[in-house]
Formats: sequence, structure tokens, C-alpha cells
Amino acid sequence: MRAVVQRVAGAAVSAPGRERRAIGQGLMVLLGVGREDNREDVRYLADKTVNLRVFEDETGKMNMSVKDIGGELLVVSQFTLYGDCRKGRRPGFSDAALPDRARELYLEFIKEIELTGLRITAGYFQEHMLVEIMNDGPVTLLLESKKRA
Repeated sequence: MRAVVQRVAGAAVSAPGRERRAIGQGLMVLLGVGREDNREDVRYLADKTVNLRVFEDETGKMNMSVKDIGGELLVVSQFTLYGDCRKGRRPGFSDAALPDRARELYLEFIKEIELTGLRITAGYFQEHMLVEIMNDGPVTLLLESKKRA
């Protein structure tokens, strides 16, 4: 699994004919599911995301997590994180999970976050969306479950 995690002052997602979903201060998570991913990857990435210390403490040091500040999360499925641009000019997506499996693990990721008690909002799976991101900092990090220490 891959996640682009951004510290945000606010973020929102909308899709044609659907309600706009928004959060305040917290994390915007663009989540990609790979062909080889499983529940272990979900648990690892969910834990890493909610405990990632990217919010400033009273001394101005990034020492607090979204859990510590009682922030919110907006999670949007993003299969293009598995786009391979090494050959040609059009990305290939053969490393991305097939839609049914991707949906299953995406929903599992959301459930793992919900278990923490944090407020989580989700995008619209497999739909064209408009995403608004007020990146705070800017702070943007790439997390990958297969690159564990």
C-alpha cells in the first residue's frame, strides 16, 4: 500500500451528484492499493498514519500525531499512486490492485482508522472526484507498507 499523507488545515472531496465531504485540521490521505497488498499492509499503514508525528508541539517541533491533536482524516482512494511511468509517455497500472480487491482493502483501512476513535471521512471509491486540499506547511509524506524498517 502507498499513501500520500498531507498535513492539512482543511480538505474536502466532491463528486457529481454527491454531497461534498469535508474535514478541518488533520490529515489528507491519498491511498493506493497494490496487487500484493493484504490486511497486514492495511494494519501497518493505518497505524503509521494515525501515529505519524507531523503536527507541532508548543515548542514548534513536529512532535504530535493526528491522534494527539484530536484531528480528522479524509481518505481518498488513488489507484494512480501505482502508476508506472518508466516506459513511454502513458503510465501503466499493472501494479495496482483490481477494483474489487482495492475496495476491500480501502474499506478495511477506513475501519482500522475508525477503531482509533478519530473522525474519518472517505471519498467516493472508483468515481471521478474533485479534491480540495489546504496543505498546512506544506507537509507531504509518502508512506509505503512494503518499505518497512
